[in-house]
Amino acid sequence: MIDIAILRVDPDRVRANIKRKFQDKKLPLVDEVLQLDTKNRALKKEGDELRAMRNTLSSQIGMLIKSGKKDEAEKVKAQVSANNLRINELEKEQQDISARIKQIMMTIPNFVADDVPVGKDDSENVQLETFLEAKEKPFDVPYHTEILEKLGGIDIDSARRTSGQGFYYLTGDIARLHSAILTYARDFMIDHGFTYVIPPFMIRSEVVSGVMSFDEMDNMMYKIEGEDLYLIGTSEHSMIGRFMDTILDEKSLPLKLTSYSPCFRKEKGAHGIEERGIYRIHQFEKQEMIVICKPEESEYWYNKMWNLSVELFVSMGIPVRTLACCTGDLADLKYKSLDVEAWSPRQKKYFEVCSCSNLTDAQARRLGIRYKTDKGMVYAHTLNNTVVAPPRMLIAFLENHLNADGSVNIPAVLQPYMGGKTKIEVK
Repeated sequence: MIDIAILRVDPDRVRANIKRKFQDKKLPLVDEVLQLDTKNRALKKEGDELRAMRNTLSSQIGMLIKSGKKDEAEKVKAQVSANNLRINELEKEQQDISARIKQIMMTIPNFVADDVPVGKDDSENVQLETFLEAKEKPFDVPYHTEILEKLGGIDIDSARRTSGQGFYYLTGDIARLHSAILTYARDFMIDHGFTYVIPPFMIRSEVVSGVMSFDEMDNMMYKIEGEDLYLIGTSEHSMIGRFMDTILDEKSLPLKLTSYSPCFRKEKGAHGIEERGIYRIHQFEKQEMIVICKPEESEYWYNKMWNLSVELFVSMGIPVRTLACCTGDLADLKYKSLDVEAWSPRQKKYFEVCSCSNLTDAQARRLGIRYKTDKGMVYAHTLNNTVVAPPRMLIAFLENHLNADGSVNIPAVLQPYMGGKTKIEVK
């Protein structure tokens, strides 16, 4: 959510930002909120004047009664009562207008960084760098579910019977590999100075609306029937929500946190043949990184965070590239975002495994996350990035470490988490 003071002073900047994101349908909202804001401030002024008048008149009533001027006192009382009725009307109208203003301001997108490439969707994202050589295999690489089945590591049919489409059982060495990757990622982040956290896996609606846009919420979140609770789609939701309505100690910033959680997502819509298997599912586990910092530090942490993802994947021998997300691919709260994509030897192309985002103060304004300085209260900046999400990471891992005989090599950094195993053999 942007600062309404900016919209008042420079509405053209807000309109230009909406156009950069190809959301022209939201342009009328700028004029609507300006009109409502003008009306709201006029109502507030009238209310303040009536309250001041009420205080003055109220102080006169006792004096008139003491002077024996009961008739005049009754007239003043009547005027005070009339003022009170009007004040109540004004307050009700202000509440309605303020609610609509808030709704609009939560719909208008955050400002996009100047260096974000302009584009309508993810097809116009821009490649930045590549890390490790992307090599093709000298043999045909099977689809990842076939690899997993030959290793005795997955049971999708049973999951369909118990839970439906979009679920799976991992078993044996593959289940252990899944846990090993998460544990290695956790230790990797701790070694880089991040504090490990396991957050709640359900959050209230006020937190949901604070951390994401309405469209994202509808497409992603599962609601708990009969309760004001949602299953988290990523631990970022719960981690940022932890600081709702909090005044942070300036000396404690930046807060560097890494969190583990299961994630639950509706994943509405059709996603194409390459998303069969475990690429896009309703439940998975993830290690996340979160930073809450001062505004002047957020660009540094944005670059630091995606570099950590690259370092992690490279340490496991997986080639990756980075992409600058274009304006049309950014969710409403994002100032800028960078995707880390892993190389797929089967598809002979890259696919997304991490997404690093700087949201500036958009979430902090919605949730009331501030810190105190000598010059007053300042909204903090929030950033998030995937450390690793094993379903997609597992696909990249299997394809890049697959041998011709169907076995899969385990890189040195993961071997201590696999009981010293150097290879997963075909069953």
